[in-house]
Amino acid sequence: MRTIFGLVLVVGIALAGAAVYMARGLLSQNAAALARAKQNAVQTVPVYVAIKTLSYGDVLTKADVGKIAWQANAVPPTAFTDLNKLFPNGANETRVVMRQVDQYEPILSTAVTEPGQDAGITSRLSAGNRAFTVRVDGANSISGFLRPEDRVDIYWTGRSTLSPAEVTKLIEPGMRVIAIDQSINPPVVDAKAKAPAQPPRTVTVEATPQQVAILAQAQATGRLSMSLVGLQDSKMASAVEVDSNRLLGIEAKAPVAAAPKQQVCTIRQRTGMKVIEVPIPCTN
Repeated sequence: MRTIFGLVLVVGIALAGAAVYMARGLLSQNAAALARAKQNAVQTVPVYVAIKTLSYGDVLTKADVGKIAWQANAVPPTAFTDLNKLFPNGANETRVVMRQVDQYEPILSTAVTEPGQDAGITSRLSAGNRAFTVRVDGANSISGFLRPEDRVDIYWTGRSTLSPAEVTKLIEPGMRVIAIDQSINPPVVDAKAKAPAQPPRTVTVEATPQQVAILAQAQATGRLSMSLVGLQDSKMASAVEVDSNRLLGIEAKAPVAAAPKQQVCTIRQRTGMKVIEVPIPCTN
């Protein structure tokens, strides 16, 4: 009986030891797995986003923003990660939205004004550039498909003093559109509306002072039309000029040389008080 009891005791101790050994192994594996997971875990930081779509001119308030976790190594450099920087403590001035911000899009410093700053069109101009408004209609505004931030080639059509034929010439390629009908937001299209979208009447582009002078002179002496540049097109259009004769395949005729004038030689003779010119054969 004692032998059986001793055998059971030895077996029990062996099983307990094996259980402890296995438990220690599992704990070590779990610890290693947790360490690896911690090393591979994505570090995040809080980023403030718009909780609803914001349009140009909207006043930004704390009720318009929310905080989400954003991958630390992929945070946009102009995003706000500190609410006190987005809304400085003690600042009574408000921020104004300068372009459309979609829902859950990060609030960028480039999309809002500084506290107390007005969100005018001047905030969209690069240093040294000017805004120039071009009069357009349904025919030369690309049928209303233009949007702010698009790029367009501008053509002039008119008559020059050197040729009676009407000429169309590319005068300014790749100009940046900054406003449509005094708005820097894309036009909102109502899918339920039965009336067709109205084409814009004015398009404002960003231009250098020299380009402003060119466009002003072109608009005063002829008609301006626009051609939309593709998003993936990074090449500037080269010089383009077409006149109505070239369009119709009419070759300009060389001017006919005038017949040489017959040389007339004369001599003067005085008769009393009169001087008379008498023609004589010319000698070279």
